[in-house]
Order: sequence, then C-alpha cells, then structure tokens
Amino acid sequence: MKSLFSRIRIRSRFTFRRRMLVIILGLIIGVSSLLFTNAMAKQLRQKEKNEVQLWHYAMNKLIGDIEPDNPLLGYIVNTDNNIPFLVADERMKVIKSHLIPQRILDNPRLLRDKIHEMGTKNNVLLIYTWTNDVYYMYFDESWLLKALTFFPYIQLGIIVIFLVFVYITFLSTKQDEQNRVWIGLAKETAHQLGTPTSSLLGWIEYLRTQDIDQNIVEEMNKDLVRLMQVVDRFSKIGSETVLSESAINEIVGDSVMYFKSRIPKNVTLTYNGLAMAQQKAMVNEALFEWVIENLLKNALDALSGVGSIDVKLSDDDKWIYIDVQDTGKGIHKNNFKNIFKPGFTTKTRGWGLGLSLSKRIIEDYHKGKIFVLESGMDKGTTIRVALHKLDS
Repeated sequence: MKSLFSRIRIRSRFTFRRRMLVIILGLIIGVSSLLFTNAMAKQLRQKEKNEVQLWHYAMNKLIGDIEPDNPLLGYIVNTDNNIPFLVADERMKVIKSHLIPQRILDNPRLLRDKIHEMGTKNNVLLIYTWTNDVYYMYFDESWLLKALTFFPYIQLGIIVIFLVFVYITFLSTKQDEQNRVWIGLAKETAHQLGTPTSSLLGWIEYLRTQDIDQNIVEEMNKDLVRLMQVVDRFSKIGSETVLSESAINEIVGDSVMYFKSRIPKNVTLTYNGLAMAQQKAMVNEALFEWVIENLLKNALDALSGVGSIDVKLSDDDKWIYIDVQDTGKGIHKNNFKNIFKPGFTTKTRGWGLGLSLSKRIIEDYHKGKIFVLESGMDKGTTIRVALHKLDS
C-alpha cells in the first residue's frame, strides 16, 4: 500500500513540474512578445516622424518657391499616407488636412482641442511660403501605431487571463490527482483485506464446531462482520454512491452500541437517539457508518482513556444533526478547518485521513455538512454532522 501511495505521489510531483514548466514558458513567451511589440512600436513611431519630416521638407521647398517644379517633391507631397495631419494658419484656419474627421474640421471647439492634442504630442512644424507667410503643421500618430502601442496591454490582459486559467486548471487537476490517490488507496486497501477476511470466516466456522465458549466466538464474529463492512466501504470509494432512505437513529445507534462494549472502562458513552422519533435521510449506510465510527474513534483518542462521549441527535425543519461531544483535550481555533485536511493529525500514529474522508463522504456524497461546532483547549470538542431531512 505504501508503494502504491509513493508511486502516485512521485507521479504527481512530476506532473506538477511539467505544469510549472508550461507556466514559465508561457511567461517567457509573453514577456518576449511584449518587448518585441514595444520595439516595433518605437521603430514605427520613428519611421512616421521621418515621413512627416520628409513631407514637411518637400512642402517647404514647393510653397517657398525654392524648387516649385521638382517632380519628386510633388510626388512626396501628393502621395497619401496613413498619418493624420493638418496645416493651419495663425488664426487656425485649416489650409490642408489628411485623415482628420470632417466633424472635427467643422466644429471650432473640437478642432481647437485636436490641434492642442497634436501640438502637445508632437513638435509643431513651420512651413514658410514665398510671401513670407507662416503655416503650422500638426500631426498625429497613425491608427496602426496607436494599435501597436495599445497591443502590449491587450497582450498583458491575455497573459493574465491565461495564467488565471492555468491556475484554475492546475487546482482542478490537483484535485483530480488527490481523488485518484484516495481511490487508488481505497481500492488497494479493499483488495489487501479481502484475502485475510475470507480466511477468518473459515476460522470462525471452525471455532463454532469446537468445545469452547460460543459467546467469545460470537464476539469475534461481530468484529469480523465489522471488518468486512470496512472492506466494503473501501471498495465503494470511487464508485457510484447509491443513497437510500434510512433511519439515522438506528445507524448511529448501531455504531454507538458496537463501540460501547469495546471502549475503556473509564470512558462513558451515551446516546439519546434511540428514545426519539425516527429521523430519516437519504444516505449510503456503509459510508455513513464509517463517518460515525471515525468521529467516535477521534473522540476516544482525545480522551486518552478517561472521560465521556455524548452522541446527540436533534433536528429542525430542514436538517438532522448528529453531534459527537467529548471531554478531551480540545482543538485550537486555528485548526477548526485544518483537521479536515488530508494528512493533518496531532497524533503520533496515523496518516490523518479519517476526518478528511468523513468530510468527503458527508459533503461530496451526501451533500451535507460536517464541522467543529465548538471546542476549547482542555474542555473538549463537539463535531456536528448535518444531513438533509426527509419529509415525514
């Protein structure tokens, strides 16, 4: 069984490393893409500035009557590009515009705001005419440059979404791995216990034919029946859980009566459920009995051989409550939730799986609740199980 658990744990460790490698590679690709995009945006911004400078130079030559018949300069001025600009005089009267929306050109306030925006973003260029008039050239970034400028932020958002998705997937896969650990461990336990229990059945039948106290044989048989129930419980882990209408009073009572004859003499065990009206819920009896036994065993361990355990049954309109109260050493408030986590234990022996399995059985299979109702150091602990009540 240990070898099976070790193999699953090693496989989980390798799977974790592979996932971390994927996350690291994703981060490297994302950061590299951001740096590359920023570099491209810088190059494109410089290229557009050079184009504007070239257009400005050509316009100055043509309007300034320095080279009015130069075909190359005319080609540069008249060739469309994707850079928005406008040329205006001192009174902000637009002389020439390119890729500036007409609604802005027709609205003085919007035009003034646009000129201010472009003048703040880029240096204003001066164009001199042959009559010594001065025009002002304002230009903006192209839509391509703007898209490329904002693209890294879009990339960053995509990377964040990707990492969140990977994290959620990682948690989900980790939960699946834990489930496989539980299922594998349970199936292996049931398989390992199958052979000795079958052998013990044969020995019980043999002892019944011998001249010995048959009361002892019957007590041994009760323990063997209980052991076979344990095997059946382990075999059910990972399989479809069938729930049936059951009387909770009787199921809890059977477990209490079994423990009552097997607890230390200095421990008292009481139960009020058999004197109450039947409380019914949909449960899997084998698994629910397992939960009650785990709670009783933990209560016994907390007593260290001296004290009392009180099992109480109560209900309201929607729920049936089973409280297991002991007078043991108690649980620190910080550990109220930790005690239900796999591997958590304050005992020197054991794997800390009992309460974790109980939580899984109650919450996952029966859609109920299990929690620490109250506890105090050296004052004892009460753990409550709540099941959905069936209508009478």
